[in-house]
Amino acid sequence: MQPKGNFNLNFIITYIIIALGLFAFAGLFTLIGVYAERKVSAFIQDRLGPVEVGKFGSLQTLADMLKLIQKEFITPAAADPLLFVLAPAIIFVSVFLGFAAMPWGPGIVPVSLNIGLFYVFAIVSVETLGILMAGWGSNNKYSLLGAMRSVSQIISYEIPAGFAIISVVMIAQTLDLQEIAAQQGILSTVQTKFFGFWDVSHIGGILSWNIFRAPHLIIAFVIYFIASLAESNRAPFDIPEAESELVAGFHTEYTGMGFAFVFLAEYAMMFLVSMIAVMLFLGAWNTPFPNFDALRLADWTTGLGFGILWVTLKTLALVFIQMWIRWTLPRFRIDQLMNLCWKVLTPLAFICMLISGIWRILLM
Repeated sequence: MQPKGNFNLNFIITYIIIALGLFAFAGLFTLIGVYAERKVSAFIQDRLGPVEVGKFGSLQTLADMLKLIQKEFITPAAADPLLFVLAPAIIFVSVFLGFAAMPWGPGIVPVSLNIGLFYVFAIVSVETLGILMAGWGSNNKYSLLGAMRSVSQIISYEIPAGFAIISVVMIAQTLDLQEIAAQQGILSTVQTKFFGFWDVSHIGGILSWNIFRAPHLIIAFVIYFIASLAESNRAPFDIPEAESELVAGFHTEYTGMGFAFVFLAEYAMMFLVSMIAVMLFLGAWNTPFPNFDALRLADWTTGLGFGILWVTLKTLALVFIQMWIRWTLPRFRIDQLMNLCWKVLTPLAFICMLISGIWRILLM
């Protein structure tokens, strides 16, 4: 029998390795994501984007990172030093901890929780506290206005996002993200019906994804995706960082690594909210290919390696759409932003939630 002390030590070491791996992934994605966004924006605007540093400008983001590391972290004289220093860390850690409960494949999840979805939604909400700390701690009117805008925006859009998520939970009858994922493919232990009528449990593929288990979940997915853009402060919902009005928003006073952590959190958040959408609506780690009689495409493309591949590809596709929207649509005014949330998305999301309840009772 293994000594208790060694077991605890191995347990701690395992979680440290997982935490470092997730941090490395967040950093790597940010490096690649910034470069990709520069190239995507350049393509949309008929420009070249980065071309000088490295092949096709591929080392430009790395050069920017090295520049930020070398810059001095300046704390304004009138700022609250404790709040000012802690804010970027809280913003990043709240997003970083959200990855802990996200499944990457069958049986692969850093921390398995039966309330994983609730945990992710709760821990990501802590980012709001960090943003408010950054604005208030800077003792700068531009930063404070940006923080207030961001807090009001994030809290407001969490309402329709929450209703959209509850719509899925009522259909799946679980908060366990691994169970929600398993229900959307051939490994499901429950009966899965396409639009509530056609049993596709043995077929799998795209026909089993939650977005097709009920027609109103398509609307719920669109509502969640729009709300996720606002949660991430991405255009056209980047009012908190409106350069023409607020210089740079809640992070105006940050330099060096303080600014880097805020930037890192934004790109990590992009990936996280997209990954949540994939888990809830787009089949999670399940294959898009269905089984057809002897052509067992779903069976052949379901497994550990394929699971990681499908999650990554689906999530990156949604991240690409986020970038596409940013460089296509103009920024909303604050009144337009709030009208969309409270007068359009929230009522629609609430209706979706009610339909999910009726759907569950009558057709499942």
